[in-house]
This record gives sequence, C-alpha cells and structure tokens, in this order.
Amino acid sequence: MAQTPSTTAPPSRKNATDRFIEGIEWIAAGFVGLVAADIFISVLLRYFFSVSIPDGYDFGRLFLGILIFWGIAATSYRGAHITVDLVWDLAGRNGKRLIDIFATLVLLFVVTVQTIMLFDKVVQTKIQNVLTYDMHLPTWPFFAIAWLGDVSAVILIAVRTFRLVFHPERVNEQHSLEPVE
Repeated sequence: MAQTPSTTAPPSRKNATDRFIEGIEWIAAGFVGLVAADIFISVLLRYFFSVSIPDGYDFGRLFLGILIFWGIAATSYRGAHITVDLVWDLAGRNGKRLIDIFATLVLLFVVTVQTIMLFDKVVQTKIQNVLTYDMHLPTWPFFAIAWLGDVSAVILIAVRTFRLVFHPERVNEQHSLEPVE
C-alpha cells in the first residue's frame, strides 16, 4: 500500500511565552463562560422559580470586572482591540512598524499606570473589609484576580513591544481591512 505525502506541516513547538499568551486567552475565555452562565442561571431561576442566587448581582458585577481586565490582557498582545488604521494603512512598511511600536509603548504606559492604581484599589478594598450583600464574603479576592489580569496585560504588552522592536516577524501583524458590520 502506497503512502501519500502529508500536506499538513508538523505542528510548531511553542515556547514558554507563546504558551503563557495562550493561557491568558483561555483564562479570559473561561471568565466569559462564567459571566454568561451566571446571567443565564440567574434569569432562569428568577423567571421559572422566583428564586435568586445569593449575591448573584455581586458575583455578576465582580466577575464582569474580572472579565474586563483579563480581556484587556488577551487582546493587548494580539493587537485585536479596536484600532483606527487610517494613517497606518497609508504608511510604508517601516512607517507601519514605527506606528505599531509607538502605539504599543503608549498602551504599555497607560496599562502600567492602570495596574498600579488597581493594586491600590485591591489594598483599599481589603483594608475597608468590603463584603458582598447576602453572604458577607470579602470582595478583595475578586479585585485581586482582576489585578492579576491587568498584570498579565502589562507583561504581554511588554513582550509585544520587545518583539516589535527586535523580532517583528514573531508578532501577529494581521490588520483587517474589512469593515465591521
């Protein structure tokens, strides 16, 4: 029996940084599922059984906050966030690279400041002993998990900046020209 040559390339090995980036994306996806499940179950229980989850509103609010910061981490490296590419589209290859480096450095600065401020919020929430309404659970661990997402964003943006400067071929540079409808 003759073997046919395989048309698929062998999977490339991912380094630790790429696995870390993938892990951040999976964590963000997990929180999307958690928020969706919380909303779905809350509506189902309220509509059919006139019952609510204790602290359901607090959990939804806190999970959504966590989701936002882990989502920032997930989109920051890939450059998949909303962008205005008017000038970028008109620039040449080197111009595009310089614009990307400048924009990523600005993003790194802004998210670093945000991370510092969010850490202060975690500390203040713990000191003030802020609790959920029904079960009186401390809320600072939720803020800490959100802060870890922000720390991950800073790390990923720093990696993106390093790769843009020294290894531009390793950065996902696919900017879509298709309009969002």
